[in-house]
Amino acid sequence: MQESPLTARQLWAALQVAPPRRRFGFGRRAALINVDLQRAYTDLVAFPTTAYETDPRQLDQVDRLAALCRTRGFPVVWTHVAYDADGADCGVWGTRSDTPDSLQNIRPGSPRAALDPRLNIAAGDILLRKRMASAFFETHLRSLLTFRGVDTIVVTGGSTSGCVRATAVDGLSCGFRVIVPVECTADRHEGPHFANLYDMAVKYADVLPVEEVLAGLAAMPGA
Repeated sequence: MQESPLTARQLWAALQVAPPRRRFGFGRRAALINVDLQRAYTDLVAFPTTAYETDPRQLDQVDRLAALCRTRGFPVVWTHVAYDADGADCGVWGTRSDTPDSLQNIRPGSPRAALDPRLNIAAGDILLRKRMASAFFETHLRSLLTFRGVDTIVVTGGSTSGCVRATAVDGLSCGFRVIVPVECTADRHEGPHFANLYDMAVKYADVLPVEEVLAGLAAMPGA
């Protein structure tokens, strides 16, 4: 009798028992890149059709990472996605939907574009507007990190299967070590969330518990 295929969660659980790859590890200097933790995707009450939550403590854990990075002198980056009033800068991506909660209706300065007020964002942090999935695509993020001597990026945010994964893939392609804290990512559904954690862990990133990421950051040489 043929066995049933493993679910995404089961694949992820099996990976914890027997990781198939050695880790990229932590380098000398890190940056924290928090991807699109804006109300359109975090506020389940105000925006129930677009927001999602995997771990209810996600934002608290992100704040812990940000606080540690600041004490080490590591850059803390917050991205958000927003589009011009006519939606022309959505490109082809914005042509799939014209509903009130579609991409082209996230405008700069709007409640949907605003970073979640529960987050602790400090004056010295870097705020970055992006228009496509990856935080690296047509932004100055790569040059910013290179100038600051960063060789390791910690990627949080959402969605796991979309903007987090795209940023992780581009980060590795740009030559950075990529770390993804499990509890600090979220997606609309469990299947794509765990499937993409699994895929990133096998290919593009060290996908680790947040406590292990905190310990790794604390042990880095830094500036």
